[in-house]
Amino acid sequence: MSEIKRILVTGGAGFLGSHICERLVDDGHDVICLDNFFTSQKSNVVHLLGRPNFELIRHDITLPIFLEVDQVYNMACPAAPGHYQFNPIKTIKTSVMGSINLLGMAKRCGARILQASTSEVYGDPEVHPQPESYRGSVNPIGPRACYDEGKRAAETLFVDYHRMNKVDVRIVRIFNTYGPRMHPYDGRVVSNFIRQALTGNDITIFGDGSQTRSFCYRDDLVEGIIRLMNYDQFSGPVNIGNPGEFTIRELAELVIELTGAKVKLIEGPLPADDPTRRRPDITLAKKLLDWQPSITLREGLVKTIEWFKSIDLSHYRPPTPNY
Repeated sequence: MSEIKRILVTGGAGFLGSHICERLVDDGHDVICLDNFFTSQKSNVVHLLGRPNFELIRHDITLPIFLEVDQVYNMACPAAPGHYQFNPIKTIKTSVMGSINLLGMAKRCGARILQASTSEVYGDPEVHPQPESYRGSVNPIGPRACYDEGKRAAETLFVDYHRMNKVDVRIVRIFNTYGPRMHPYDGRVVSNFIRQALTGNDITIFGDGSQTRSFCYRDDLVEGIIRLMNYDQFSGPVNIGNPGEFTIRELAELVIELTGAKVKLIEGPLPADDPTRRRPDITLAKKLLDWQPSITLREGLVKTIEWFKSIDLSHYRPPTPNY
């Protein structure tokens, strides 16, 4: 490592944020983890609390905060449908007001700032796979719009702060990610399926399970995000995800196989505006960052299932009434 940086990670006690904090602390940086603990867990970072280069702050980024930092990873926002639809107004405030507050701080202290955007900016895509040049097909008044349009507005803010104020920004578009420290009740398919299988409940798939997703293991994703943050020649956006494409039914069947669960598949109604296909075009990440995922879905699921077996589900609560 060439120099020690003071780095702020918002949403730093969340699923991905906690792994970024852990990686940066291990690399010797001075890390400030900021979180309001709406969907995250203090247990995700408790092992870092005794480290001299780690600090934890309870704060909500919709309110201003004044810190002196060199880099900001903005990972703060509910990212699972059950979470972001629980309070849609707060969700879009987190993306828009939170971005304004953090961009203002980055402008003041000359920090480089990365926005964790999402494949949801592509909506239910009409182009497949999705390259960064695709502008998306998003319903601005649908039940997912608080997240989809919030993240699109955040990208606009980041680019405009860069154009107008020369703020050094990075934008990463994250595709479906899974791994240890996922919230067991976040409503995502991987956590839903594993939790249902391990507790002996039949697995619920929406529709006939023919819709597709591309699942990236958390270690691969964190590596891609950190490479983008430290790449000097390009602001983004850059897709980071696994181009391997699986149907939801295939995922459910693989979870049943790996857990050995004696459960059945039950079909439920497809949620409104649920994308039918999702797969990243990662040509840009390969070219610029020399990055591509290396962990297969089977390998990653084995690691994730082992983590789910190690936790006590009673220590987690469904944060919303939806799941």
